[in-house]
Amino acid sequence: MKKHSKLVKYTMAGLALLGAVAPMTAQAQDEEGLASVVMITDIGGVDDKSFNQSAWEGISAYGEENGLERGAQGYDYIQSDSDSDFINNINTAMQANFDLIFGIGYKLEPAINQTAQQFRDKNFIIVDATSEEENVATINFKDHEASFLAGVAAAMTTETDHIGFVGGVEGVVIDRFEAGFVAGAQAVNPDIQITVEYAGSFGDASAGKQIAAAMYANDADIIFHASGDTGNGVFSEAKDLVTNDPSRNLWVIGVDRDQDEEGIVEVDGEERHLTLTSTLKQVGTGIRTFIDETNANGFQATHAVYGLEDGGVDLTEGQLSDEVKEAVNDYRQQIIDGEIEVPETPER
Repeated sequence: MKKHSKLVKYTMAGLALLGAVAPMTAQAQDEEGLASVVMITDIGGVDDKSFNQSAWEGISAYGEENGLERGAQGYDYIQSDSDSDFINNINTAMQANFDLIFGIGYKLEPAINQTAQQFRDKNFIIVDATSEEENVATINFKDHEASFLAGVAAAMTTETDHIGFVGGVEGVVIDRFEAGFVAGAQAVNPDIQITVEYAGSFGDASAGKQIAAAMYANDADIIFHASGDTGNGVFSEAKDLVTNDPSRNLWVIGVDRDQDEEGIVEVDGEERHLTLTSTLKQVGTGIRTFIDETNANGFQATHAVYGLEDGGVDLTEGQLSDEVKEAVNDYRQQIIDGEIEVPETPER
């Protein structure tokens, strides 16, 4: 496959058109040479109901719509249970001779770059990270823009004027979530109290539950998590507290995909939704765009960035009031129009 590097800004509409192509027959697959694809998860796991799961949904859709089978000749994923698995999992993917190897999450960046330097004939893609290697493409998102909207929603909904943020691991990517959330909340209420805590892991639901318990105990009534599987503990704590005391108005803001289902709890025989809203990050869509572009034009070490303007990130309506939705829409347009520049790094 040919290789060259350039900065690109794909649109989600462009992917919709590409993805609308009818599935190919087995004979057509052989003739067209559809790329075989594998993703290496971070430690959150493929079923983290967040970042990794969104990526896998995009790859699965590609495989299923084109009649490919799970495995080395089609599409697959390799689970990472710890950071030490990254190199071994990448080597496994190369030995299986996949055409495209995706590293899901910035924590895989060192392993991807190191391997790419040693194996120039292999094609890699890293999500949520950067690379200057000639055989590594990158897919990034303006998470801070969607997080700003989440902050607006939280500040307008809170009854205690105290909200929280739970991050997985501190770093450039999660910094964007924190910075945007804080900026959005302070745009509504400069005096709002915001508690920020990091779990030190994207795969520790018990830590997420413990942090959430402390925040809710200190009168925070809304928590935004950007922590992968760790965030499942935040949802668990909110549901437990509301189950024990239905009078409490507690909320969780989901991340990366619509996490409404994670916040459903039964109270007095009726469903209650504790997911106020969720930031959306079209990871699967961005991956699918790249795969389709590769099938059409060959591998290119492009560097794609998606934001509010092209639908790469956004915020769900969730349980937001009409007043909050109107405000969110207003702030969204201001960001798109360049009237608001959302910070990417927290003020610490």
